[in-house]
Amino acid sequence: MPSFSKCVQEMRTSEIRDLMSVATRPDIISFAGGMPNNDLFPIKEIDEIYNHLDDKIKKIGFQYGPTPGYPPLIESVKEYLRTKNLPVDTNELIITAGSLQAINIVAKLYIDPGETVVTENPCFIGGTSAFKSYQANIESVDLDEHGLIMDQLKVKFADKTKQPKLIYLSPYFHNPAGIVYSKERKTELLEFLSGKDCVLIEDDPYNELYFDEESKKLTIPMKTIQPEPVPICYIGSFSKILGPGMRLGWLLAPPDIIAKAQLAKQSIDACSSTFTQVLADQFLRKGMLKSYVENLRIIYARRMKIMNDSLKKNMPPEVKWVIPKGGFYIWVQLPENVDSL
Repeated sequence: MPSFSKCVQEMRTSEIRDLMSVATRPDIISFAGGMPNNDLFPIKEIDEIYNHLDDKIKKIGFQYGPTPGYPPLIESVKEYLRTKNLPVDTNELIITAGSLQAINIVAKLYIDPGETVVTENPCFIGGTSAFKSYQANIESVDLDEHGLIMDQLKVKFADKTKQPKLIYLSPYFHNPAGIVYSKERKTELLEFLSGKDCVLIEDDPYNELYFDEESKKLTIPMKTIQPEPVPICYIGSFSKILGPGMRLGWLLAPPDIIAKAQLAKQSIDACSSTFTQVLADQFLRKGMLKSYVENLRIIYARRMKIMNDSLKKNMPPEVKWVIPKGGFYIWVQLPENVDSL
């Protein structure tokens, strides 16, 4: 039997995925992964959408679709992104099978073995796994409560022989740190990157899950700043605002990047699920998203408060955490001499 390729030999299972395999046990309350609550999925709304589709649209849903995505959904997502002042008219959009596929596609476009990707520490483990699958040299930069620590980032660019090609960030309700990048830190970051020969990946799956209007003001994407100091690949997802089983996300990027992204996606899966794209399109067109996510915010904010109160009650003063302003995550930091296991 021939040996596996070097990149496959270096693949390792995700610790989080291993933990999530235990999470389905009825005797387990799992904090292992960022999964939406099953009871909150919009099942009635999706049933209503499907039952009102005519047979012609249903048949389209069961067929292969264009690689960039189901055209009506592309237009619906563009309209949605316009409400966030994202530059959809000067960029192109591709629908992906979740945000992780979008990360993989961008990595595939830019990373040759040994080339450098800068990530956050801590970082979304799916992102680091994607970059490792292309044998990237991963350089991590610590986070504080305001975002990436700039002095550390500048060190990563000091070595001219290992200039980063990609910077991967999750600036809003970070997985797993729970923080939101401050306006000042985002400004400093973009000013530093101006003119650098790299691409910034702005991963933003939790944008809608802010807990109050003040927190919403912090979620303005860096992609909205024009002209872009470096090419920005803005990634979003339906996983947290509809359901991860839909396997739908999107990549908004300059036209030359999207042209290559379409070629990369063709070789991966030809197209994302047309069936779920049809449902997601109708969910947006019928205006269901607004009321649905408003309810999610109320419920997740309430649960965050319960968790925060429980931590304050049960944790010793040496244990630290930042109270999140949205999203799914509270990052608990133990003293250095304490084993988390």
